Amino acid sequence: MRKRPLLISAAIALLLGLSACAGTAEAPKAAADPLAGTRWQLDNIEYMDDTSFSPDDSAAYTLEFDRAGMVGMQVDCNRLRGSYAYTTPSGLEFGALMSTRAACPPESLYNRVVKDMPFVRSFVIKDGRLHLALMADGGIYSYSPMP
Repeated sequence: MRKRPLLISAAIALLLGLSACAGTAEAPKAAADPLAGTRWQLDNIEYMDDTSFSPDDSAAYTLEFDRAGMVGMQVDCNRLRGSYAYTTPSGLEFGALMSTRAACPPESLYNRVVKDMPFVRSFVIKDGRLHLALMADGGIYSYSPMP
């Protein structure tokens, strides 16, 4: 009868020892966010149905990622601000974006950008340019670095 409590005590001690060892392992380091601290201006929006749009003034369509996980956008006559989440190796999602509500001219890309940003899912930086991809191969937003 004495063996059963001794066996249970040994099993508990073994589990405690294993959990103590597991706690000393170093967690893998998160990859650095390649977007943090960068600033971009919009060159082109291209959809998979072969339609594309370019702003009249790229400087009026900017995107800025800070080091605290926030993004700021100038989208024609309005400013947007919100959070973003980067996941390795190239995942990107924007949180809710708060916007000023100025009335932009009819040719503005404001409505298009605001409609598309919730569907951004990934990015690539290639040849010094940032490309944001919409989910389900919906389209690509291409940006150049800010001068």
